Amino acid sequence: MRILGIETSCDETAAAVVVDGTQVVSSVVASQVDLHARYGGVVPEVASRAHVEMLMPVVAQSLVEAGVSGSDIDAVAATVGPGLVGSLLVGVSAAKALSLVWNVPFVAVNHLEAHLYAAFLEDPTMELPLVVVLVSGGHTMLISMEGHGEYRLLGQTLDDAAGEAFDKVARFLGLGYPGGPAIDRLAARGDAAAVRFPRAMRGEPDLSFAGLKTAVVNHVRKTPDANVADVAASFQEAVVDQLVDKLFAVAEDVGAPTVAIGGGVAANSRLRERVAQTAARGGRRVFLPPRELCTDNGAMIAAVGAHVVAAGGAPSGELLTGDPGLPVSVVHV
Repeated sequence: MRILGIETSCDETAAAVVVDGTQVVSSVVASQVDLHARYGGVVPEVASRAHVEMLMPVVAQSLVEAGVSGSDIDAVAATVGPGLVGSLLVGVSAAKALSLVWNVPFVAVNHLEAHLYAAFLEDPTMELPLVVVLVSGGHTMLISMEGHGEYRLLGQTLDDAAGEAFDKVARFLGLGYPGGPAIDRLAARGDAAAVRFPRAMRGEPDLSFAGLKTAVVNHVRKTPDANVADVAASFQEAVVDQLVDKLFAVAEDVGAPTVAIGGGVAANSRLRERVAQTAARGGRRVFLPPRELCTDNGAMIAAVGAHVVAAGGAPSGELLTGDPGLPVSVVHV
């Protein structure tokens, strides 16, 4: 079963062909980082226009790399939310058009759910329940995946997403956009114990990063000669502490044998290191997705689409459109 997955929720134009929900035979991602870097963040209108220009070439390339044509595709899956509404509409419209032309089902995919399925692209045998900390520029949440299509929200940020905090702190420190990779690189040269920034919401499953961001700003303003690498490392450590502590606390609460990370921030080297170390000490199985599956991609969208088709799920309606606020509890609309 060959599924074409299309992802345009934010600023990555992506398409992939996945066989039987686990075998990635092609994955093409066209990044818009350079387009948005001059603005210091994603500009929705710029993102939408770039998707219009790049999507069909990206889809064509994914088919060529997979060695298939439209007649070989069994279903087309696309992200319907959450995300930027203009960007979502580009991908959904193209996916529905292709499904009509090829006379195959169109499957609507929740972007957050797809990040959970990135783990199964690497290891389809992972034991459930699986607790995942999903961290990106738009979302930070702890989710228990108790079965395919069965999820429970255990905790979430009450203000900034972790990736958003990385971007804002990086911008304040003059490190440019995107902020996460810039801080990750700089932190490698700094002392993570140089500044004791606050860890919020101790003992609670929810998270908060707004106060941490403010603490960084206040520290730099009060100490203008502070070593920037030390500040970056100390900030990163505070973010990672909160994510790791809460991930393993909720995993213990629900008795999950496996933990995983997902989303763009899952590419952070310190987060990956700490999660692996903590899992090893506690005897839990851990899944760290390869970095190419952390950022937005079409393969994870196709993986969800394959599961829906294999489970006999009904095709999504032709009138379905993008939903920028789609929650993780709403899937396969």
